Amino acid sequence: METAILAAGCFWGVEDLLRKIPGVIDTEAGYCGGQTTDPQYAEVKTGKTGHAEAVKIVFDPKHLSFETILEHFFKLHDPTTLNRQGGDVGTQYRSVIFCQNETQRITAEAVKARVQTSGKWKQPIITEIAGAALFYAAEKFHQDYLVKNPGGYTCHFYRD
Repeated sequence: METAILAAGCFWGVEDLLRKIPGVIDTEAGYCGGQTTDPQYAEVKTGKTGHAEAVKIVFDPKHLSFETILEHFFKLHDPTTLNRQGGDVGTQYRSVIFCQNETQRITAEAVKARVQTSGKWKQPIITEIAGAALFYAAEKFHQDYLVKNPGGYTCHFYRD
């Protein structure tokens, strides 16, 4: 099994879409890329911790590549908006790929460049490609949120 950590705005919608990809074994909503230890939602939502709402994806590389996960990632959010997805605004909603190793970094750079030159997005892609950072699981309330609350808020959907 391998792990990917991606941030693309509110983690509820991101987790809900990624969990449905064949080859994904598990997903977990959480916080990544900030300066505080063991952050809680009440702190993260202020934008003062530096953490992004992120999703940890455990996947089977025999059935799903990191590249394919990133292709989904770039379709399920707008990677051209700085610190924003839909009505969610702040650094905690930024677009980031937290690479777990050099192979993931190389793949992330290649996929980002390919998406940028595809013409799909009229503005520059601002998705950050970062090194591995500690991932902190979000509170239980946030795990599988849209499964437990099917009518809950999400600004995530697949874009052509």
